[in-house]
Amino acid sequence: MLEFFRDVIEIVTEHYPFLLRGVGYTMLIAMTGTVAGLLIGLATGVIRTCPLSKKGFVRFLQRVFNGIITAYVEVFRGTPMMVQAMVIYWGYAFATGGSQLPLVPSGILIVSINTGAYMAEIVRGGIISVDKGQFEGASAVGMTHWQTMRYIVLPQVLRNILPSVANEFVINIKDTSVLNVIGITELYYFAGIIKRESFQTFQTYFVVCIIYFILTYSVTRILRLIEQRMEGHESFVICGSQSDPHAEIRVPKQQEVPHD
Repeated sequence: MLEFFRDVIEIVTEHYPFLLRGVGYTMLIAMTGTVAGLLIGLATGVIRTCPLSKKGFVRFLQRVFNGIITAYVEVFRGTPMMVQAMVIYWGYAFATGGSQLPLVPSGILIVSINTGAYMAEIVRGGIISVDKGQFEGASAVGMTHWQTMRYIVLPQVLRNILPSVANEFVINIKDTSVLNVIGITELYYFAGIIKRESFQTFQTYFVVCIIYFILTYSVTRILRLIEQRMEGHESFVICGSQSDPHAEIRVPKQQEVPHD
């Protein structure tokens, strides 16, 4: 047992440059892909929930866009990311006569498109969950669909879907490992190099497993803190009449209620 931990420490001390580079590329691809996927999800969510226009041509374009988005979501949610990586990377090389995309931008593109398909459904569900009365109230004061989304709906949606976004981020940290099939030098790719150099397979992947756990656990804790901060302080709760001595009025602890 002592020899095993000695081997583990030796792997970390001798190959830490590879491990650090792998962690850097893994976090870069996962973070950028998650943010880009969220933006894709927000855009598709707004488009898919937009009321159909009364103008024939505009209505036709809306139906076409909705059909394209639906196909995109179904295809990328229904196929593995590893297969998507192979199709996109080598498909580009096939279409351009042998030219290849840069590896890291390719990984970011693949993760972004894949994440966007899941985010599209998450955002759509978040928009649908907003009370219809808010849409009707915004329409009554003359706000357009885009203004309603920007100022009323999306701020609520972003707060409500934050746990799902955090979950997608954690998934992306782990799923970047499949990108080694096209040669992206993320953490799992460097684990293969270390294994071939040290001839210590189990010890190498044990170290990598611990690193993945540390990354995902740290990200989960940080995003949980952000989620708690977004909830804000306890809101005012007024029950009954303020003139009634039995009325309950609660305010945040940081504030004081002025006494007349």
